[in-house]
Amino acid sequence: MGKNIDLTKGNIWKSILIFAVPIFISNIFQQFYNTMDTLIVGNYLGDASLAAIGAAGAIYELLVGFSMGVGNGFSLVVARSFGAKDEEQLKQAVAGSLVIGTGMTLSIMILSWFGLYSLLKLLSTPSDIIERTYSYIILISLFVGVMFAYNLLSSFLRAIGNSLMPLIFLIISSMINVGLDLLFLIKFHMGVQGTAVATIIAQGISAILCLIYIIKKAPILLPRKRHFKIDKALYIELAGQGFSMGFMMAIVCTGTIILQKAINGFGYLIIAGHTTARKINSFCMMPCSTLSLAISTFVSQNKGAGQLDRIKKGVRAGILLSIVWGIVAAILLYLFSENLVSLVSGSEEAEVLKNASWYLQVNSVFYGILLILRNALQGIGKKLIPLVSSIIELIGKIVFVIVCIPHMGYFGVILCEPVIWCLMCAQLLYAFYGDSYIRGKEETKILINE
Repeated sequence: MGKNIDLTKGNIWKSILIFAVPIFISNIFQQFYNTMDTLIVGNYLGDASLAAIGAAGAIYELLVGFSMGVGNGFSLVVARSFGAKDEEQLKQAVAGSLVIGTGMTLSIMILSWFGLYSLLKLLSTPSDIIERTYSYIILISLFVGVMFAYNLLSSFLRAIGNSLMPLIFLIISSMINVGLDLLFLIKFHMGVQGTAVATIIAQGISAILCLIYIIKKAPILLPRKRHFKIDKALYIELAGQGFSMGFMMAIVCTGTIILQKAINGFGYLIIAGHTTARKINSFCMMPCSTLSLAISTFVSQNKGAGQLDRIKKGVRAGILLSIVWGIVAAILLYLFSENLVSLVSGSEEAEVLKNASWYLQVNSVFYGILLILRNALQGIGKKLIPLVSSIIELIGKIVFVIVCIPHMGYFGVILCEPVIWCLMCAQLLYAFYGDSYIRGKEETKILINE
């Protein structure tokens, strides 16, 4: 059941899809228990409490995005070692990831303790919800190590081709999360803090289950004392891959935080509608994000195995699949977006339903190849180009907040990401297909030198 998939062999489409399906279902459950927070809070605590969680949403996405980015970056180095059949280096990479990850987690906790409330004030969080918002996000921030532990351990398992077991553990913890949400909010009346506590406990269970499985069934991922000896070159590679992906996600989420500042100025009904729309949007973009994770591991393993032609075919397959899904998602959201918004938010306010539906219908047209290209570039070891892509997104959001949104209102918020995504896709297409490794010139130079 926990069989590892060697992505360097066999039919490319079959390998990618078999590897991606458990990741997809895992992402569904990840979003499921995030969305259940929204649904339960909206239905039992009302629009103001939903807005309180929504006002912290961008910061939450920043924490999740950074921890996932760093974990996935570390796992690319592990996947390359797995593809090259170098078990010793694989264990060294795992050990180095644990050391660097621990330092990163402690730093985030300290920064959160001293700066989070000031950040919420800087973001113009409405005074009538700021205390509730802070009580929610400070708990998530102080226990960010729990979130990082699960993301790191599950990414290690995916690096060796095992995408099924992290899914099983996540399903278990998702069910626990929903039960705890209902218990803490309805029985114990803990308010939005209860939602945060439920999330932390659920993620902790996921991490513990992953660790137990690795100890019992995946000893290849267990470093020994000697593997913790610092290898400067390896640590530089781990830090480069991990933090480039982490900062890439952090920069993207920083842009979202800046955008949230503009949204906060529209009042709690638009905040509630936007919060709901982004939850639904995350579900709809999930097939693309799933494929991108599968492609990054696929590319990393095949880079380690030296199979350039297989990398090109795998990326082409990922792009085609993401385009097909974009068409399907656009049709579904044009037909059912308002029903989904009402279901998730529990709101019947016309302003909530109208603006959230509008956001979803416009954004759905632009789902596509961005994430595939970005993760493929990370997979072949290009750290800077995806980072530049995220900087383009950050600058674009700043321009929209300063120039467009004050004149266009919430419609400026709706147009912001689709316009920026188009610019980013152009940059990434040029970078990927113009890269010397993808064109085969890097190997040619090596052969000539030899």
